[in-house]
Amino acid sequence: MDKPKYHIVSLSGGKDSTAMLLGMIERGMQIDCILFCDTGIEFPAMYDHLDKLERNIGRSITRVHCEQSYEYLMFETPVKRKADTQFAQKFGHIHTGYGWAGPRMRWCTSKLKDGPRERFLRPLREQYEIIEYIGIAADERYRLKRRRNQAQNHVHPLVDWGMTEAACLQYCYDHGYTWDGLYEHFKRVSCWCCPLQSLSELRQLYMHYPKLWVMLKDWDSRTWRKFRADYSVKELEIRFNFENERLDKNLPIKGREFFDALKAQLEASTSENSNH
Repeated sequence: MDKPKYHIVSLSGGKDSTAMLLGMIERGMQIDCILFCDTGIEFPAMYDHLDKLERNIGRSITRVHCEQSYEYLMFETPVKRKADTQFAQKFGHIHTGYGWAGPRMRWCTSKLKDGPRERFLRPLREQYEIIEYIGIAADERYRLKRRRNQAQNHVHPLVDWGMTEAACLQYCYDHGYTWDGLYEHFKRVSCWCCPLQSLSELRQLYMHYPKLWVMLKDWDSRTWRKFRADYSVKELEIRFNFENERLDKNLPIKGREFFDALKAQLEASTSENSNH
């Protein structure tokens, strides 16, 4: 006997998945569950957005999360590491916590999103045929080539409707959802502390979200792995301040002369700290 279908909207809370959810409701499409994987490190405005969305649509959002917090996983959780690996040669093998995530070590995604999501879906799969609605925009078709997005039970309404990223954002704005201006500063509004953000996004974080930046700098000082391969959080702060100083003087913030001057600025800061 075929299992009954269970329709799940995968909600990140961003413009695309929000537009998808609102569009599905407007079209009268079946929705059995709206699922949000809470990392605990979303922008505060994102949690406000989700609360507002719940109130406006009159439906509850199912929020799943990891049993351990991001901070515990980053700083305290026991991690077994072999002593003879390339990783150990670079960082040493005796550390607690995962440290900052990196391009090839995205533990935050597996621990804070994939794990909780799978634990929620596993018992449902025993009873139902799960249909998942994923918010990939029409101008992001390249994402459909990724293996995880090719599952037969995945549906991509935004692609079917021809809604681009820009159209999704405008659609949300037209419905009164603004994320308190997050999209005025960022192209993506996922975890605020992600070290994989671009320099331009980190510059926006530094300029417009000082409380979060203070927390970011504190975390960077407490972990064993540098925030980025090229910059620590403190070094980023030095760079951004240096850029502002040069802009005030109508000096360029790119090119060889700029980077030579920035290098001297960073070295001077390192020397000053070592003398204290």
